[in-house]
Amino acid sequence: MNKIALTDAIKQFLYEDINYKDITTTAIFPEHIVGTATIQAKADGILSGVDILSTTFQLLDNDVQIELLKNDGDLLLKGDRIATIKGSIRAMLTGERVALNLLQKMSGIATLTATAVATLNNPNINVTDTRKTTPGLRMYEKYAITCGGGVNHRFSLSDMVMIKDNHIAFAGSITNAVTLVRKQLGPVIKIEVETETAEQVREAVANNVDIIMFDNRTPEEINELSRLVPETILTEASGGITIHDLHRYRHTNVDFISLGWLTHSVHALDISLIVEGE
Repeated sequence: MNKIALTDAIKQFLYEDINYKDITTTAIFPEHIVGTATIQAKADGILSGVDILSTTFQLLDNDVQIELLKNDGDLLLKGDRIATIKGSIRAMLTGERVALNLLQKMSGIATLTATAVATLNNPNINVTDTRKTTPGLRMYEKYAITCGGGVNHRFSLSDMVMIKDNHIAFAGSITNAVTLVRKQLGPVIKIEVETETAEQVREAVANNVDIIMFDNRTPEEINELSRLVPETILTEASGGITIHDLHRYRHTNVDFISLGWLTHSVHALDISLIVEGE
């Protein structure tokens, strides 16, 4: 993750949570009081987001010491210690919620991604995310995808051209849309086109696009449509694929399977801050 962007974002998250000050913690603990705590997994999963810990707590007190015991991408078992924290009790308790919220969500995404990769069980097909992320948290959520063994699709609308069904409807055809894009942007930017029928696939191939997406197609339909696509064009399956039927796409001839639910329907992994001696 970008360290500068991470620091700036954490500052905003802390401001949202603290506002003027943590009136509970500051009322109970003088500024100089120190303590020790651990960050501990309370469920099995894949870890993502350890940089969140040092960034959050050291923004509140630069003297807080963080010892990482696990790394991003590591398998966590219930009870595993992720990190130890020594220093200002005020910093620990004030930053706890922001740090854990992000760490839990990112680890939940990494865990779900790892499950999807294992379920698909085909190293030749990349499991990828979408733009169905939480506004403001895309950097974290997409990073978590990589910790779980997935790959990232475009980060923003400016990264590559993706001509979807509504673009095609407004433009009149795939050919019109691709022609307008190339006229405006030139040959450098990659172009992906969403297709649903054999006619659309043939039209996309004729326009020599870079990636063809098969949208809401069954595995059988995808294998039929793939025969129309030369090896020089990458393919992607997307839409309507759940964790329960993902295994059915194992033998499709696509390069990517994009799954929006990796980020928009994830359950946070249970992780807690435990005071030493508690």
